[in-house]
Amino acid sequence: MAKKMKTMDGNTATTHIAYALSDVACIYPITPSSVMGELADDWAAAGKKNLMGQTVTVRELQSEAGAAGAVHGSLVAGAMTSTFTASQGLLLMIPNMYKIAGELLPTVFHVSARALSTHALSIFGDQQDVMAARQTGFAFLCASSVQECMDIALVAHLATIESSVPFCHFFDGFRTSHEIQKIEVIDYEDIRKVVNWDKVNEFRQNAMNPEHPHQRGTAQNPDIYFQNTERRNLFYDAVPNVVVEAMKKVEGITGRKYRPFDYVGHPEADRIVVAMGSACETIEEVVNLLNAQGQRVGLVKVRLFRPFSTEHLLQVIPSTVKPIPVLDRTKEPGCLGEPLYLDVCAAFMEKGKTPEILGGRYGLGSKEFTPAMAEAVFANMTTVGPKNHFSVGITDDVSYTSLEVGADIDTVAPGTVQCKFFGLGADGTVGANKQAIKIIGDNTDLYAQAYFAYDSKKSGGFTVSHLRFGKSPIHSTYLVNQADYIACHKSAYVHQYDVLEGIKEGGVFVLNSEWNTVEDLSRELPAAMKRTLARKNIKFYNVDAVKVAMEIGLGGRINMIMQTAFFKLAEVIPFEQAVALLKDSIKKTYGRKGDKVVNMNLAAVDNAIAALTEIKIPAEWAEAVDEHEAEACSCGCGCGCGHNHEPAYITDVVRPILAQQGDKLPVSAFEPDGLVPLGTTAYEKRGVAVNIPEWISENCIQCCQCSFVCPHAAIRPVLATEEELSCAPDTFVTKDAIGKELKGLKFRIQVYAEDCLGCGSCAEVCPAKTKALVMKPLHTQIEDQVANLKFATECVEPKDNLVARDSLKGSQLQQPLLEFSGACAGCGETPYVKLITQLFGERMLIANATGCSSIWGGSAPTVPYTTNKDGHGPAWGSSLFEDAAEYGFGMFSAVKHRREKLADIVAEAAKLPGLPEGLVDALNGWLENKDDAEGSKKFGEEILAALSDAPEHELFEQIWDMNDLLTKKSVWVFGGDGWAYDIGFGGVDHVLASGQDINVMVFDTEVYSNTGGQSSKSTPTGAIAQFAAGGKEVKKKDMASIAMSYGYVYVAQIAMGADFNQTVKAIAEAEAYPGPSLIIAYAPCINHGIKKGMSKAQTEEELAVKCGYWHNFRFNPAAENKFSLDSKAPAEEGYQEFLDGEVRYNSLKRSNPEKAARLFAKNESEAKERYEYLNKLVTLYGKTEE
Repeated sequence: MAKKMKTMDGNTATTHIAYALSDVACIYPITPSSVMGELADDWAAAGKKNLMGQTVTVRELQSEAGAAGAVHGSLVAGAMTSTFTASQGLLLMIPNMYKIAGELLPTVFHVSARALSTHALSIFGDQQDVMAARQTGFAFLCASSVQECMDIALVAHLATIESSVPFCHFFDGFRTSHEIQKIEVIDYEDIRKVVNWDKVNEFRQNAMNPEHPHQRGTAQNPDIYFQNTERRNLFYDAVPNVVVEAMKKVEGITGRKYRPFDYVGHPEADRIVVAMGSACETIEEVVNLLNAQGQRVGLVKVRLFRPFSTEHLLQVIPSTVKPIPVLDRTKEPGCLGEPLYLDVCAAFMEKGKTPEILGGRYGLGSKEFTPAMAEAVFANMTTVGPKNHFSVGITDDVSYTSLEVGADIDTVAPGTVQCKFFGLGADGTVGANKQAIKIIGDNTDLYAQAYFAYDSKKSGGFTVSHLRFGKSPIHSTYLVNQADYIACHKSAYVHQYDVLEGIKEGGVFVLNSEWNTVEDLSRELPAAMKRTLARKNIKFYNVDAVKVAMEIGLGGRINMIMQTAFFKLAEVIPFEQAVALLKDSIKKTYGRKGDKVVNMNLAAVDNAIAALTEIKIPAEWAEAVDEHEAEACSCGCGCGCGHNHEPAYITDVVRPILAQQGDKLPVSAFEPDGLVPLGTTAYEKRGVAVNIPEWISENCIQCCQCSFVCPHAAIRPVLATEEELSCAPDTFVTKDAIGKELKGLKFRIQVYAEDCLGCGSCAEVCPAKTKALVMKPLHTQIEDQVANLKFATECVEPKDNLVARDSLKGSQLQQPLLEFSGACAGCGETPYVKLITQLFGERMLIANATGCSSIWGGSAPTVPYTTNKDGHGPAWGSSLFEDAAEYGFGMFSAVKHRREKLADIVAEAAKLPGLPEGLVDALNGWLENKDDAEGSKKFGEEILAALSDAPEHELFEQIWDMNDLLTKKSVWVFGGDGWAYDIGFGGVDHVLASGQDINVMVFDTEVYSNTGGQSSKSTPTGAIAQFAAGGKEVKKKDMASIAMSYGYVYVAQIAMGADFNQTVKAIAEAEAYPGPSLIIAYAPCINHGIKKGMSKAQTEEELAVKCGYWHNFRFNPAAENKFSLDSKAPAEEGYQEFLDGEVRYNSLKRSNPEKAARLFAKNESEAKERYEYLNKLVTLYGKTEE
């Protein structure tokens, strides 16, 4: 067949093969492998046929362990079955991998290899996960590039069918899984020719079937287990040659040659490197460069890692080789060396050969591996006494393992155009660049590559897109470090990052800003940027893309404007052709969102070029110098001293990471156990909002609802005395505070301008007759509000004891101990957590499930959880995705046990003779109130005050040493519905059933938000989600009713936007209840596609309750009326309109109206049945809202 070239990423290339040769796929989402399962589900929903003439049956399980169990079951029943996973997911599959291998069942597990959670979570790529599974009996094949993902995936499927040994096909997560390349697609009919269908039939004939039954998985005693284990040896002995034959078959249909170990380089090399994965592409570039310079070097690419074939390895290594460094992308603490190194050592030892073999580690957690680093590995071999067990790519100033890396070297193929785009998460930059790469790759003869680097924040985070285009294949598996074209899509970045780093002489720079004149830019740009622009003769353009987008109605989505500018200025393809292709792409991409969205994006393309302004760079910019401002301390102290008063951690660790210079930090900068201090997001001051709220004091009714709903704690009430205001800035407007408790005080709403993300939730919920908050451009507000905030925080004392803490207003007069998180603008989750910290934060322990709440709540380098004036705040920890409830239960058990010991000591101390009366009363008072939050704190403080007059005694010393346990702790478990309803449900159920005083908070977004919006058991009928591409057919799990069935668990469902007071009341009741509690909080999410936008998230919650989609209630076993239905009866109309207002429902209506009508009617019917059921509980237990 003729070659078919297409632009795709490694996950897509892999799925193309897996889909062809699978009857069934059993899946569970985990980054970065989720895309493979999503594609399989999408293709099946679209009716795509596999090689057996059927659509693949795609089954989502409750966890990776469940997926592996389902794979096992599907295999024994005769279906060719695959799965896709990574990291901790692969580890959960290990028990079943042993079973599948032990029963010689042919399958392929496709793994986008990823780091494991150790001292910290990393979602990024290395090979720790596959190395942890290498002992299972699976064969392991490694792909190094996007093209190889397709080719080696096919090798794996052919080899597993032929050998009956199960295979793991792996490739580097993100670097390969998400890298987009133009590759040759293998046609399904060509695949059909090389499959051994007789073996497939043989496998099916051996399936479990009562028509010809057999028994599997028996229990064996010591007399026979060993022998049966050894019986499989011949199968594994045959695998290397089976793989060779499979590779020859793939070569026969593609022309691309592979072997278990491939050698590239000088035929008489004196130095070679052994490696596997994406690093091989980079090393090959360096090998070609060094050999062209007259050196003799080479590279062995490991394809077949298990079974490890000494014969095939030694066949490819030149006899002239002396030192052999072996690179592992993993870390095994305490071992003599990492796995690949040990295998190579053993291979040579067994053959009696003894070259100098060196072990090295690189690239953990997607750490960059550049040509300079590869060169350093080759250079190490030329030194006297080369370093063994080295690391490369970091500066190890603790154990001194690292190699010294020189300056960047250029190994990119001549003529390759290299581009970088700096964007803000959710501004469309990444999506636009994916479109651009596919437009160019699929419509020209050029090769194309794209890779996207992100920080850990949700939408609103920092993104850099790295694109390359050229006439020859691109093997550069590292970030662009020498750019022909750079675009900065966020003007604030010019002060935060060195966006022009690596720009070539005469390159193009495009800035999105409101600074359209040379005068504006001279004033706003930092001197270093101006010097670079002038000295490198950069072609400089500015475009006010935000203005264009706002005029069109796209809000902050500037992607099409900036993409049009790219096609105009980069000149990769003719501009007219690019525009035509871009418009076609818009229609395909946005068609499901409706004509309005399509037309707005088409208008963006048409209006972009007129807004593009070329900037003539003044000659004086070449010598530009920033004006020195003595009082511009980075701490903002304003003392004029010129010194930096920030904590060392901020200066030495956080600032470099925020400036995208974290790669340069040495090992010594970090704590060995990964611990970090709280309150560090306060130092970011990102200033990335387009518009922020302006407070109109005369309209304000002082309800504090704006503060209540703010996802980022970026707007807060301030109370001040007349005396405190005596030196306030003129812009620090206040008004008389309302309320008898606040008489004589002045009130103000303070906006944190540099921390706000501009979602507009505050302005939307403002109930004043004339809005007291109006969204205004950031640049019109920032100067005054930064000064006002400085005064409010430094000169006004908090007044948090005047209004009841468990009221709406009183809660907002408490310091939020969650602030400025990495959550999306308009996030539905963080307002709940912020409120909880305002109610109990100074005594909280939090066990957090991996997911959105662990990313916005715990991503390096900054932490949004903070401390109060006493230094107290939430103690937060995250273990894994699946075990948060158990993790929290362990915390609770430890605290309870230690406090019981403290109680024993206090009780014994209270009996001592001759103690001061006040001390005795305090000790006994604490014993009576130790399980009451306020009482334990009050008497605890009295004990500590009285100890100064107490006689010396060991018991009092012990009490002093344990004084941090005197106040009753509040233990919480946080997580999303994917955790609570699915993977962690068993743990949640067990912890709730324990009867212990622990609180579980579920942020119910009705999808797996963090991994990209996959369906969970919380996803309602008819909703489209990943893994439910055709709309979910079954109804949402009723987790609340399951918990209520115990009878002793406090259960509440809440939706903040529908009832602020019910939210506060439910959370307060749950925490006060002396037993387990479960709160399920409705949390709108960007994955819902709310048409009105995330600024309306609180309104969406209100609509959900009004129409009966969501119901608010409380089940309190300690109350007289145990059940309270807090939602009013659903409105007669509005349910279908609510569904139609979200893309997750509306898109099904557009693609399949008949199915949508059926499922939406079912959805509404289920909601009505649910309300009727809750009303029956009212009759049984309690009361309803009138």
